[in-house]
Amino acid sequence: MEFRYLGNSGLKISEITYGNWLTHGSQVENDVAGQCVRAALDAGVSTFDTADVYANTAAETVLGEALKGERRQSLEIFTKVFGPTGPKGHNDVGLSRKHIMESIDGSLHRLQTDYVDLYQAHRYDVETPLEETMQAFADVVRAGKALYIGVSEWTEEQIRAGHALAKDLGVQLISNQPQYSMLWRVIEEKVVPVSEELGLSQIVWSPIAQGVLTGKYQPGQPAPEGSRATDEKGGANMIKRWMSDDVLTGVQKLQPIADQAGLSMAQLAIAWVLQNKNVASAIIGASRPEQVASNVKAAGVKLDEDVLAKIDDAIGSLAERDPDKTNDSSPKSREA
Repeated sequence: MEFRYLGNSGLKISEITYGNWLTHGSQVENDVAGQCVRAALDAGVSTFDTADVYANTAAETVLGEALKGERRQSLEIFTKVFGPTGPKGHNDVGLSRKHIMESIDGSLHRLQTDYVDLYQAHRYDVETPLEETMQAFADVVRAGKALYIGVSEWTEEQIRAGHALAKDLGVQLISNQPQYSMLWRVIEEKVVPVSEELGLSQIVWSPIAQGVLTGKYQPGQPAPEGSRATDEKGGANMIKRWMSDDVLTGVQKLQPIADQAGLSMAQLAIAWVLQNKNVASAIIGASRPEQVASNVKAAGVKLDEDVLAKIDDAIGSLAERDPDKTNDSSPKSREA
């Protein structure tokens, strides 16, 4: 396993982060989830990402159980706050001081740890003053409940404003967690440049585009039974944007490129995002430990310019690059 510094900090994280968004606590039995975490640990993964909203807090509980007994100093545990959990009362959502302070305590309890290495704003809260949000995050750090703070799916303007406030408060905003893949490149024009300027890294989710970049979906054919594309609760709505014959035909052109590089299509897709120097880590999930063992092999892979050019020729014109799409990720209100 290779490791990279997270932003302009001294914290190193594994190039592959194990995440449990759509699996632990919902789609995968707890014993299988534990096996997936064990496979990640055995492969050298030290970084684990979750959120309180995943499976309505159950994902944090499952991850905490799976990591129990591991040497805490050898792990980097990340979680996030924004979405509603529990009874979903009127203050159970967003980035108010009340919600942040109550949520961090709940997350630490479920994760069975005294602190998280990175506490992230899961989305931008348009209804809470940013000063209130950043002050609350700073207080979480000063209380020793988190070591660093990060954000997820923030625009370049939001990152710049949040970074300035964090700096004034004496804490480090060191990361952004956006969607990024061969098919979703909206961060490249604005988010990445401002992050490089300010010393933030990207921890990217969905590097295989919800499984589309594995090649499992064939043009002109229905999605395989039981796949994510057929699960309305497991990502089907997100995958729809890539299920056109044009996109799926382009994805199939990646197979010979992967073969030539000695990689699976999933490994190629993960290695591709890691070629971006602003990316510190790629988040992978899994429903089987075998998936983990295979996908972690993308760590440390160097793709030469010829391979990158072939990938761009195959699907570069099909990728979404509109930087304004980042702004669509955060809700326009924080109704619970």
